[in-house]
Amino acid sequence: MKTFDDIAIRRPALADSYIALLKAQPGRPIALFAPRRVGKTYFLDGDLAPAAEKAGLLPVYADLWLKRASPLDATNHALEEALDDVKVPKSSASKLAKTAVKKIGALGASIELGDEPARRALPDKPELRMDALITRLASESGKQILLMLDEIQVLGQSTSGEAAVAAVRAVLQKHKKKVFAVFTGSSQEELGEMMMAAGGPMYQFAQLLTFPFLDTDYLQQLAKHYTHVHPNKSLDITALQGLFEHIGYKPALMKDLVKEMSAEGITNVDQALARFMADDRNVPAWQGVLASLQPLEQALLVVLAHGLAPMGKDSLQALARITGKAVTLAKVRVALDRMRKAGILSKPPSVGYMIEDRLFKDFVVKAFVAKYLGDGRLKALPG
Repeated sequence: MKTFDDIAIRRPALADSYIALLKAQPGRPIALFAPRRVGKTYFLDGDLAPAAEKAGLLPVYADLWLKRASPLDATNHALEEALDDVKVPKSSASKLAKTAVKKIGALGASIELGDEPARRALPDKPELRMDALITRLASESGKQILLMLDEIQVLGQSTSGEAAVAAVRAVLQKHKKKVFAVFTGSSQEELGEMMMAAGGPMYQFAQLLTFPFLDTDYLQQLAKHYTHVHPNKSLDITALQGLFEHIGYKPALMKDLVKEMSAEGITNVDQALARFMADDRNVPAWQGVLASLQPLEQALLVVLAHGLAPMGKDSLQALARITGKAVTLAKVRVALDRMRKAGILSKPPSVGYMIEDRLFKDFVVKAFVAKYLGDGRLKALPG
């Protein structure tokens, strides 16, 4: 029986367009930006990798979150796994076929197999290891490689920082006839700085593109299955679109919300969101995030949720009233940067600081903004 979890949106045309773009500009990667949880990794695995295989490429996926302190090691791990898949025979028959024969007995009754030829060991230094692995993988597979580096901004955050970024560029530039590359990033600010900062090792190296959100096709499939489960009920697509936008176009979260609606047999999206916001599984998690923050950081979330610029005059006064202490711009900058690095805040260039999780922002509004408006620590915004 089909369930909501069986619903999957494939985007082969988008994947094919990226492959065509890469082939049209050899040596220039694509850098895809989109916020967290909007389906970038799902697309790389389910759409881009199959499109690469269809185009005769060998796809290699590396999640740089796997080892944030040393993302080059995560990249090399993915390349080594791909090399193993190419080299290691999948059956004893293929092993026999690939191993040199030293001696054959009478009538073939016995054989003695020779040792497989050994190459020199891979270098220990990560940047040299990556260089050697790409060379060997391209040679062993006989194919060009599509290297997909997920969360590329982690390179710049690592202990080696700029040197790691420079190493990746140097290796990809050296092997531009052997490897295409796709980067993804969930921090528009950091990805933009990495790719566009003049003088930086990645300056204008990759083409920076915005990864598109899912469209109404996905919502229509969710609504269709809801009606299949509840034949006498239907969901309003326009209302679903509004909810999808409100939660930041996150397909897995949207599916969870519609599953909850189906479990309760409700069709009102506002009611569904209210129930989700009050769920005992969500509230303690949000409370835990707040409890982990310092008083100034908590107050900054309230100010941001209220729609104020965090370093404006009114904001500094509100922060002082909320915390009961004098607040300086320097302290605010440190607190904002700490929360941005923790993933609580994002800073899109055209928007400024904002709370990353839209529902966490709703929780802050409900829990604190009305309270602080009531006791005078916040002022109502015009309109």
